[in-house]
Amino acid sequence: MRKGTHTPYILHPLEAAAIVASMTDDLEIIAAAVLHDTLEDAHISVGELAEKFGPRVADLVKSESENKQVNLPASETWLTRKQETIEHLSNERDIAVKMIALADKLSNIRAIYRDHLAIGDELWERFNQHDPKMHAWYYRAVADATVELAHYPAWQEYRRLVEKVF
Repeated sequence: MRKGTHTPYILHPLEAAAIVASMTDDLEIIAAAVLHDTLEDAHISVGELAEKFGPRVADLVKSESENKQVNLPASETWLTRKQETIEHLSNERDIAVKMIALADKLSNIRAIYRDHLAIGDELWERFNQHDPKMHAWYYRAVADATVELAHYPAWQEYRRLVEKVF
């Protein structure tokens, strides 16, 4: 289930893939969007992904994955992980990586927007970072780091929702 909800988790990677498919018909990029959280959450290796889905898909998933620093509490590493993500996206030249990141974050901000309307600021308690100002900083920085995608409706929706939530 998604954090603090009764929504099946599988809907998130499927939604991310649908968002990517609104920007490209490249099946490897769409496949990587479906698989974008597997390295972080499913105990799958890059090698296993490459074996099953090909090296490009594995590389795209790896580029979208955070270093979870599993030896430390997630709340202590949140800022570092988000800073690393923003820096990586800002320097990334492969537009496919940016598409997958945007799709992931658009799916997330859609859920945040819906849940914020329903439960208000109580929403932030379900996350490792409880300060909505920090989430605002992160989501706005992702918009800036993916601005090359601004001509896509997905990026425009992302930007609108970020401003509505924060």
